[in-house]
Amino acid sequence: LDCQGGLFSLTLSLFLISFFFFFLLLFFCSEQCQNIYLFFVFLTVEFDDCAGNKNATFDASDPSFYVDADLNLAPQRDVVDCQPVLFIHGVSAHADDIAQVEITGLPLQVNTLRRLPYRSKRSLYAPPMTVTENQRGPFPRVLGRVILPGTPRSHFFRLTGPGSDRDPKGIFSIDIETGEVSVSRPLDREAIDAYMLEVSTTDLAGNIAEGPVMLVITVIDQNDNRPIFKEAQYTGEVLEGSPTGTTVMTMTAFDADDPGTDNAALRYSIIRQSPNKPFPNMFHIDAERGDIVTVISPALLDRETLPTTTYELEIVAKDMAGSEVGLTGTATATITITDKNDHAPEFTHPLFEAHVPEGSTGVVINLSIDDRDDPATGAWRAIYSIISGDPTHSFEFQTNPDSNEGMLSVVKPLNYEATAFHTLLVKVENEDPLVPGVSYGPSSTVAVHVIVEDINEGPVFFPDPLHVTRNENIPVGSFVATLNATDPDTRTIQSIRYAILRDPAGWLGVNPVRGTVNTSAALDRESPYVHDNKYTALFVAVDNGIPPASGTGTLIIHLEDFNDNAPYVVPSVAQVCEDAHDMNVAIVGGWDKDLPPNAAPFKIELGKQPGLDKTWKVSRVNATHSQIMLLQSLKKANYQLPLLITDSGMPPLSNNTEVKVQVCICKKNKKICSSAHSHFSSLLVMLATLLLVLLCKYPHTEPPQGALTFSVGSPPSSSFKDLKINKILQTFNQQN
Repeated sequence: LDCQGGLFSLTLSLFLISFFFFFLLLFFCSEQCQNIYLFFVFLTVEFDDCAGNKNATFDASDPSFYVDADLNLAPQRDVVDCQPVLFIHGVSAHADDIAQVEITGLPLQVNTLRRLPYRSKRSLYAPPMTVTENQRGPFPRVLGRVILPGTPRSHFFRLTGPGSDRDPKGIFSIDIETGEVSVSRPLDREAIDAYMLEVSTTDLAGNIAEGPVMLVITVIDQNDNRPIFKEAQYTGEVLEGSPTGTTVMTMTAFDADDPGTDNAALRYSIIRQSPNKPFPNMFHIDAERGDIVTVISPALLDRETLPTTTYELEIVAKDMAGSEVGLTGTATATITITDKNDHAPEFTHPLFEAHVPEGSTGVVINLSIDDRDDPATGAWRAIYSIISGDPTHSFEFQTNPDSNEGMLSVVKPLNYEATAFHTLLVKVENEDPLVPGVSYGPSSTVAVHVIVEDINEGPVFFPDPLHVTRNENIPVGSFVATLNATDPDTRTIQSIRYAILRDPAGWLGVNPVRGTVNTSAALDRESPYVHDNKYTALFVAVDNGIPPASGTGTLIIHLEDFNDNAPYVVPSVAQVCEDAHDMNVAIVGGWDKDLPPNAAPFKIELGKQPGLDKTWKVSRVNATHSQIMLLQSLKKANYQLPLLITDSGMPPLSNNTEVKVQVCICKKNKKICSSAHSHFSSLLVMLATLLLVLLCKYPHTEPPQGALTFSVGSPPSSSFKDLKINKILQTFNQQN
């Protein structure tokens, strides 16, 4: 045994148990030589790896055998194989070797004897082989030998599989004559931990003679990988006051070496704590699991008394189960002592005082507190509330998120004349509830004095707005209203003067002392400055304080309607076909800017010109509309129809208006209307033409009796010709 070289040896002894069983076996073999009989074999294994054989394991080349806990080689089932060679493979963390046993005699003890059917025996055997990773040269290095008892010279060994003739190629080779297997270069177990090859023998022609059989080459691990933590920086938290042994976090490292050996057996330790106060061993790490737990007592684990709230630990993971020769890896663990609400907030002063100008709003004072808890938590954030002294809810609190101060604000303007001094009782609490055993004390409540300062307030109109009702078109200078503004500063005597601030139509005037409002122009309900029958004006009242203060008030005048607008007819143009059988021309309606009863119902009738009722007719449809009809057909032309419309006001108003009626030629869907002037306008042109014709035809003649004559100029003279109106009218009727 050479412990320096890491080798070990096995001494196996086979003893003859009983000659009786030997002759009994010969009897059965002579009866049927091809049968194999079951027997038990007991052997003693001697093994020493210089380290106490800890976790040593043994494998037999024949699966019918095993090595028990007492290092005895024993059968684990009925043995039916009579091979003369047996291999024992022993492995521990410090040694790995194979021993060959040659059986030269029969077993001395047979527990069971029975006849089994014939089975051919395989003579080619490839014992498992091992190779240590990272070996140094020279290469190739022999690993072992494939066994073929009585190998004929004409048989040659052949090695195939990954690592030989398949990728990764060329790692292993076999001597074709001796069966020795060699490795050609250093191996890395972390890349490939085992190679599965096949060994066979061939004849001179290359035909397989034996095999193939499996050859397993296992790469033995070396401690060539340091432990590596999954994270370089670990963070954890522990609540202040936590019991001793509270788990903070778990550190985990990984070692790429064989997990079945000490090469990957990790042990954890803390080598540094920063800061190391109040003492250097505030935390402990479980050597095998990597759990970091508290060692400090709950009373000392007080966030407010510790020198810092963050501790940094340097953690080392060492393989080889923590032995001195183990490789190490390091990581940092940062542990934060988190806060719990174990300190009540306290006001920094026993009394706060604020001065507030009356009528103002906004923040008037900031209340400061002291809280020793963590500012980033609800155990520090404060909530302020008013216990008493604010029956009108004129004040409210908000918390400054940065300073945690309570900002007292006035939300309803204060009145000096009503109350010049306010006393508020204020309490402060945390967002998070206090831990059991801690309560809010007297310092969590404080009084706040609010002193209201008097300022000159502007006059106040009452009522505002002021509503009055007046008729439109009342005489200029008529009384409209009296403005009423009072000074809130009741403790001083001040005078008030009035003025107009906005009068869109310029209809009003105001007495600056008495505040009486009169009309300065006629009120018109139909004015564009009037909306929904209401006219709005704005006034200002100014006191004589120092400095002067002002207030504004609104006057709304509701205007009642007066019948001051005559109605008119819509539409003003209508069309009708000259050959239409329906003599209805159009329906027209009345429109009036005034309101009922000064508007509808309307009366629409023909104008007062004689003869209109022979051609036209107007019939009432309803209170606002009437129907225009033709009594006889008219030729294509434009006709101007005079109408008279009257409203229902008291007194009523009438309006003479005209509707242009276009008589058109209608063909299918096309309507051809005259684009000339209306019939009334064309008559004047024709009269002028006829006048010239008559002047040429009847020079120096007297007009016939009974004829109506027109003269131009004054007085008449021989240079002007009389006109025969009847002839003109006759000619006009013939042409039309």
